[in-house]
Amino acid sequence: MATSDHPPTEPALGPETGPRPETGPRPETGSRPDPGPRAEERIAVDLAAVVSQLMRRMRAASSQGALTPSQRAVISRLYTEGPTTTAALARAELVRPQSMRMILAALEEQTLVERAPHPTDGRQVVFSITERGHEAITSVRQAKQSWLLDAIDTRLDADERSTLAEATELLKRLVQE
Repeated sequence: MATSDHPPTEPALGPETGPRPETGPRPETGSRPDPGPRAEERIAVDLAAVVSQLMRRMRAASSQGALTPSQRAVISRLYTEGPTTTAALARAELVRPQSMRMILAALEEQTLVERAPHPTDGRQVVFSITERGHEAITSVRQAKQSWLLDAIDTRLDADERSTLAEATELLKRLVQE
C-alpha cells in the first residue's frame, strides 16, 4: 500500500487499461481457447516416445556396440532379404547411395559383408552378409530378446503381460500396410 513516504512504484492499472487475461471464449471474436491435444494425438506422441526409448534400451543391451544403428540395419536387411546392390540398399534404408557406400565399406572392413560381381550387370556389385555377419546379427538379436524377456518377466505381473500381449497385436495392426 502506498503512503506519503512510499509512493507506488508502478501505476495501478484499471480494468480499461490493463491486460485482459484469456480465460475463456472472446465473445467479440467467437474464438475458443485451445482445448489441447486430442486423445489420439497424445497417444501417438506417447507411443512414439516409448517405442524410441524401448529401441534404445534394446540397442544398449546388444553386444555389437561397435556397430552404428545404420550398420546394424544394413546387416539385418542383408540377413533377412539376401544379397543386393548398393542402390537397392540405399533406397530401402532411405539414404543417399554415397552414404550407403560408406556404411558398406565399414562393414566390409570388419568382414561382416562381402561383395561379388552382379550376375547380369557388370557395372554393379552385389553385397551379401558373411558368416561373421550372420553370427554378429544373431548375437545382437539374442541379446535384445534376452533383455526384453527379462524385463517383461521381472517388471510385469501376469495381468500386465496379458495386456502387453494385446497391445502387441494392436501394434502389429498399426504397422500392416
